[in-house]
Amino acid sequence: MKSVDNQGSVSTPLEQESILHRMIDRIRRSLELQDILTATVSEIRAFLATDRVMIYRFDADGSGEVVAESIYEQRLPSLLGLHFPADDIPQEAREMFVTVRQRSIVDVATGRIGLSPFQPANSSHPQTENIAYRSVDSCHLQYLQAMGVQSSLVLPILLCDLITPSAPTQLWGLLVSHHSQARTILKRELKLVQQVTDQVAMAIAQSNLLTETRAQQRREAIINKINSLLHKQPVIHLQAALEAAIAALGGTGGRLYINVEQTKELYTCGKQPSLSDELGYSILENHPVWQNWMSEYKPGDISAITDIYKETRLRVLATAFQSTRLRGMLVIPLHYRQALIGAITIFRPEFDTEILWAGRCEQNKRQRLPQLSFDLWREEKKGQAPQWSAEEISLAKVLASDFAIAIHQQHTTQKLQAFNNNLTERVQEQTAELEKSFLLTTVLKQVTQQIRKTLDLNTILQSIVKEVRFLLNSDRVIIYKITDENGEIVVEEVSGNWDSVLGLKLPLACFPDESVRLFFQGRVRAINNVSTDTLSSCHREFLESLQVQANLIVPINMNNHIWGLVIAHQCSSPRDWQDVEIDLLQQLADQAAIAIQQAQLYEQSCVAEAEAKAKAQQLEQALYQLQETQTKLIQNEKMSSLGQLVAGIAHEINNPVNFIHGNLCHASEYTQQILELLKLYQAHYPQPPDEIDKAIEAIDLDFLLEDLPKIITSMQVGADRIRSIVLSLRNFSRLDEAENKPVDIHEGINNTLLILQHRLKPSGNYSGINIVKDYGNLPLIECYAGQMNQVFMNIISNAIDALEESSFHDEMSGVNSKIGKGKMSAVKENQANKHPQIHISTKLSLDESRLLIRIADNGPGMTEETKKRIFDPFFTTKSVGKGTGLGLAISYQIVVEKHHGVLECISELGKGTEFWIEIPVTLASK
Repeated sequence: MKSVDNQGSVSTPLEQESILHRMIDRIRRSLELQDILTATVSEIRAFLATDRVMIYRFDADGSGEVVAESIYEQRLPSLLGLHFPADDIPQEAREMFVTVRQRSIVDVATGRIGLSPFQPANSSHPQTENIAYRSVDSCHLQYLQAMGVQSSLVLPILLCDLITPSAPTQLWGLLVSHHSQARTILKRELKLVQQVTDQVAMAIAQSNLLTETRAQQRREAIINKINSLLHKQPVIHLQAALEAAIAALGGTGGRLYINVEQTKELYTCGKQPSLSDELGYSILENHPVWQNWMSEYKPGDISAITDIYKETRLRVLATAFQSTRLRGMLVIPLHYRQALIGAITIFRPEFDTEILWAGRCEQNKRQRLPQLSFDLWREEKKGQAPQWSAEEISLAKVLASDFAIAIHQQHTTQKLQAFNNNLTERVQEQTAELEKSFLLTTVLKQVTQQIRKTLDLNTILQSIVKEVRFLLNSDRVIIYKITDENGEIVVEEVSGNWDSVLGLKLPLACFPDESVRLFFQGRVRAINNVSTDTLSSCHREFLESLQVQANLIVPINMNNHIWGLVIAHQCSSPRDWQDVEIDLLQQLADQAAIAIQQAQLYEQSCVAEAEAKAKAQQLEQALYQLQETQTKLIQNEKMSSLGQLVAGIAHEINNPVNFIHGNLCHASEYTQQILELLKLYQAHYPQPPDEIDKAIEAIDLDFLLEDLPKIITSMQVGADRIRSIVLSLRNFSRLDEAENKPVDIHEGINNTLLILQHRLKPSGNYSGINIVKDYGNLPLIECYAGQMNQVFMNIISNAIDALEESSFHDEMSGVNSKIGKGKMSAVKENQANKHPQIHISTKLSLDESRLLIRIADNGPGMTEETKKRIFDPFFTTKSVGKGTGLGLAISYQIVVEKHHGVLECISELGKGTEFWIEIPVTLASK
């Protein structure tokens, strides 16, 4: 069925659907709010063919503003940008807009209003566009007639929260259509306009979400910018960060006050309050009222003050703002952890507003007469106080944390720099002292070298005074020689036009008695100021006669008596003598004493040198013998203790083992007899009583008869094994063989291997060590058996250590790495060849006079340097605690010195190590 519109044209449902899609398509082309609203009023006015379509948006105070408008040929006056008071739309109507989404259609000519609640598609009731008409309120009619409107259509624009769909809807505004003539709104028109309005509401919600997203992006950009100024640059830019924070929070001025420990700083930007002399403080933040106010704030607190003059707590400070237009203030306390370290204060000025009203807004709320004029009326408000939004306060909290951290870091950095500067100054001072000390040491060395080059006493003394005067930069340096009760100045070095005192003979009485006594004790006398120091009048006059204002006296002591004095004079002015200068002069005095003795002792020194060389050689030989003796004592004590321990353990074990072993044969015999007796009982009494039968069953007699002989046999085998181990321990220790005697060398080697058996067995990832024996047919060898066992123990133990370390390094370097299938067999063969092994061979020499023993391993080998030192006492390549470096040194002494044999090592890095032992078959008597 086709419908006929108010212009007489016919439109099908398909055409209406096309119109709807076209209108929605144009409205949804942009996400900018004004573009959406402009397209909406234009499309709906064109569809309804009315004189004016506008969008009315509600403000927070209930009033509203026309934010978009489309007018046909100026048939109605424009209302765009005009505000309407809240009373123009009653509260009851607003509630109906929200609760039932009510639409209203007013026909002024007939005085009727049509109300049509909206039922969404998901409602339980069928969706209809029914319009219920009734008489319109006369006040409403007069209102529309004053506007020149004969027909109106009003639809609410309700917004849903896109992020939280369950949140209640919000009345955002109204879609209003006005016509200067009577016009009927059809149901299909109402339906289509409602569909467009729903799309507009969705577009507005999306636009608001876009606006919020952009605001969030701007917020993050601001935070990143300030964060970069505070944290991501080599230098913290607090001034630039403050300016960025002021701009971000919409301020025209601000200040950053820092109060960390003793550091107080103030950064300002823009318009500032002016503190008068009446306040008594030049900085706002130093005023007690401000400080008390700040002390009450906790970390995270922000003070957003809209009007400074209404803040009672700051009434005393308000006078500082009277000369400015500043009115709003955002105070951001800066806390690091719990400590208040400063504050950021941002100012906003007062502002004037102008609102365009549609007609004069009456302030008398009791007047209910409709507006009769909608002419433009300008309302101006002066000195308005700015508001701080929740978003701005939230941003301020984030910035507070960044500023606090940056200020603390800056303060810490400054403290560190100050510490470094102080440390640098101290280092420079110490360096200067060290340089001066080094210079003094160098001079001392030079003077000493000059003294050593000659035996001429005058040359030596002249060199001393010359170098001392130059180094101390004094006016005069002399050496005073003491002879009995008198003395004479024998050497002098003068700088400037000061009188010479060379050759002056002065009795010791010229010096105070106390000073002379100190000189004889080797003490130094330093006078910094002749006129003020505590001196006798005679002594002061004497020094003044020599033009001396400060002097330093150091005695030259030789052979427990004083030879003379080295004296430095400062004639131009008093002087504080430094410790390093006094120490230098003392050392030079010592060198002077040496120089004086040098000539006398030269000949004696040559004899002494020869004697010293002889004594040195004797000491060197004695030291070598002492080391050998110490080595022998340590090893003998070690092996003696070990032998006593082994022999003691073997003896203690041997007694109970012999007891067990000796009684096992009797126990076996008795057990067999009891078993035979038991069998006779069973044969003669095949039907025992029930009690015996139950006991036989409980102890499993058949199994007991079978297992008991086996247990006795096992005990016999175990006792035999223990006896053989004890015998091996006794043979190895050989405490009863202090002298040489014929022994079976193979028995000693086997006993050693038996003791080391626990280190040869596999364990965990360790594959163990194979022992290959190649024993020759040997006679009994005459030797010190216990000591030879020590040699075998040391060499075989070292071989085991080397093989264990090599196996560990192979495992760590990647034995378990992935290997291709084609190479698997080769790797296995290589691993088999690398299996730890010790090869021991014995044989006689061709003339059968000497025994040759070779002990070789396939370990890592050793370098040439190591091989040269392996027989040195206390040399070891093992880590601390794993070796003393005495084993091979003792072995060398036993083989070479004790048995007149040969002990050599053959080794190459990566090819293992072999020890060659050669001893005579018959040991020659000493």
